[in-house]
Amino acid sequence: MTDNRPRFDGATYFQALEATVQARGMRWKDVSAETGISASTLSRMGQGKGPDSASLATLAAWSGLNPADFVSLETRSAEAEPLAQVSALLRYDPRLSPAAADMLDQMIRSAYERLADRPHSE
Repeated sequence: MTDNRPRFDGATYFQALEATVQARGMRWKDVSAETGISASTLSRMGQGKGPDSASLATLAAWSGLNPADFVSLETRSAEAEPLAQVSALLRYDPRLSPAAADMLDQMIRSAYERLADRPHSE
């Protein structure tokens, strides 16, 4: 019997948190101070241990990252393509001019198209 229950991808969530920390020019020590989440809890998350629900809720509120976006794809309904989501996020980033968002979008699309797995034709 297969287990089709949704799975939270804590490793990917932590990578997104790391990107948020870097984008804000912060250190994990700063995150701990701002959120009240202990440095040891943040360290355990970085080692692949899932966060407790209170820490996850706090980090979601602090970072703006929706934990539902990190639930295994096999168990989620259809949604927008990843490139479309990235493109939209770049355009909504107040730190990027429209020209900068376009430039980043083009670079990401180019890299994605080159690196993404394609179905093998037989």
